[in-house]
Amino acid sequence: MNYKKIAQETLNIEAEALLNASKNIDDVFEKAVAIILACEGKLIITGVGKSGLIGAKMAATFASTGTPSFFLHPTEALHGDLGMISSNDVVIAISYSGESEELSSILPHIKRFKTPLIGMTRNRNSRLGQLCDLVIDVVVEKEACPLDIAPTSSTTLTLALGDALAVCLMRARNFQKSDFASFHPGGALGKQLFVKVSNLMQSENLPVVKKTTKVKEAIVKISEGRLGTVLITDDANLLVALVSDGDIRRALLSENFSLEDEVIKYATLNPSTCQDENMLASDALVLIEEKKIQLLVITDESKKVKGVLHIHTLIEKGIS
Repeated sequence: MNYKKIAQETLNIEAEALLNASKNIDDVFEKAVAIILACEGKLIITGVGKSGLIGAKMAATFASTGTPSFFLHPTEALHGDLGMISSNDVVIAISYSGESEELSSILPHIKRFKTPLIGMTRNRNSRLGQLCDLVIDVVVEKEACPLDIAPTSSTTLTLALGDALAVCLMRARNFQKSDFASFHPGGALGKQLFVKVSNLMQSENLPVVKKTTKVKEAIVKISEGRLGTVLITDDANLLVALVSDGDIRRALLSENFSLEDEVIKYATLNPSTCQDENMLASDALVLIEEKKIQLLVITDESKKVKGVLHIHTLIEKGIS
C-alpha cells in the first residue's frame, strides 16, 4: 500500500477545500467580523463532537489574539451554563449538518437573550441555519476520508475559517507582538518582549582585578568567577579591559610570556559594553552575536561596572 500517495491525496483534497472556500468568501463573512468587533462582552463558541473540538481550538485562538472568548458545551449549557451568556456576548454555533440535536436545543434559549448568533454549517436551511442571524458556509465537495464520512476536510475548513476570523480581528485591532506576549508571558515570545538585561545579569561576586594584577592571580580569579573572563578596572574602579582564558592560552605561545606579567599586557582594551540595563535580553543577544563575544559587560556612563551578561545565561533562559 502506497501510504505516501494516500497522504498526498488527503492533503490535496483538504487544500482544494480551502482554496474553494477562499474564492467564495462573501459579505456575510465581513458582517460576522463586524459583529464580533462590536461585541462588548465575550465571543462564545459552541458545538458538539468534532465540531466542538474545533470550536474549543477556535476559542483558544480568539482569546490569545485579543478577542475574549471561551468554549461552551451545549450539554453543559442545558444544565446551568446558559447563565454564562448575556446579551452583550456573541455566539458562534458550529454544526456541519446543522441538525445537531444538542446544539439545536440551546439555540432558542440563546435567542431569548437577543444575543447575536453566527452559525457555521453547510446547510443554511438547517435548524441551525434558520435560527442564526448569519451563516458562514462550511461546504466541501468531499471529505478526505475514503468513505466520505469522517469529518476531515470539513473540520479543516471550519478551523481555517475560524483562523481567518481571528486574523481579521487582529488586523482591525492593530494587535501587535507586544499584545500577544501579554497573553503569553511564559512563552518564548513573552521572554523576548519582557525579559530585560537587568533580570538576567550577574551583579554580585564579579571576577574583577586591577591593571597591575599578575597573570597567575588573574588565572585564579578566572577559575573562581566561572565566566571564563576577568574584568580589569583602574584605580577609580572603571572598566578598562577584559582578559579571557582564551587570551591567556594564546599568550602561553609567546616566548616572553611570564606568569609574573601584569595581566593588562594580554588584555582586550576598550571591550564592548552596554549602558542600558533595561535593554531587552533578546536585543542583548543580538548585540553579543554581532560583536562575536561571550560576555557583555553592563556599565554606567562613566564605565563603572554594574554587572555582566554571559551568552550561556541567555541560552539557558530560552532567549532567542
